[in-house]
Amino acid sequence: MNDNISTITVMGGRNKIGEEEPIRRLEIKGGDIIALVGPTGSGKSMLLSDIEQEAESDTPSRRRVFISGNNGSKEGIIAQLSQTMNFIIDMTVGDFLKMHASSRGIEETAVVSEVINLANSLAGEPINMLDNITTLSGGQSRSLMIADVALISNSPIVLIDEIESGGINKLKALEMLSLKGKIIIIASHDPLIILIADRRVVMKDGGMCRILETDEKEKELLRDLTALDNRISALRDTLRSGNAARVCV
Repeated sequence: MNDNISTITVMGGRNKIGEEEPIRRLEIKGGDIIALVGPTGSGKSMLLSDIEQEAESDTPSRRRVFISGNNGSKEGIIAQLSQTMNFIIDMTVGDFLKMHASSRGIEETAVVSEVINLANSLAGEPINMLDNITTLSGGQSRSLMIADVALISNSPIVLIDEIESGGINKLKALEMLSLKGKIIIIASHDPLIILIADRRVVMKDGGMCRILETDEKEKELLRDLTALDNRISALRDTLRSGNAARVCV
């Protein structure tokens, strides 16, 4: 990881109707998980885009984004994970990971197996080193890239536009990335994702309108929701395997 990157500062701009954003300054530090919440069209993706571009009042929102310790270079600082991820390169999973590890100056032999094992712990569909990367499902692709970002990429900032679908163990994925000290900013409608975040930025009309801290009562609710989600996941796996439902939800 690039240890020189310690914080992201987002200076508020204007919303879709030209008014100043109520939130004039957002500070994010290493290890933080920030959820962007709000209805579709509220501006979550635009805020992610502004951060990715390190906006300088040159986007429709007129925001400014500063990444401390950047030294003027954007290369390798930000990793992005999107809702729809499809590979177009024609090679095996193993060869793809070896190529990426080599480009980062990382010993290939051990890390390739580590990435695949981690990816398989996040998704229900197992990935094999010899699988062609273009044949992976959406869930397999996302779990592989999350594991790749955690173990191979040294990007200290991870931007995620939804992680709901595809059978991903989303809580484990976010906790694992956070333990690596990465800043995680995720747009989501999922209450599990929202409540695991340290803070949530409420978006409205294209602007940042509120910042809420996740409190103790919400953390208790997260534990209850996680238990329910685990039971639903177990039922899903049972039905996928062609067995009769016997799990009480």
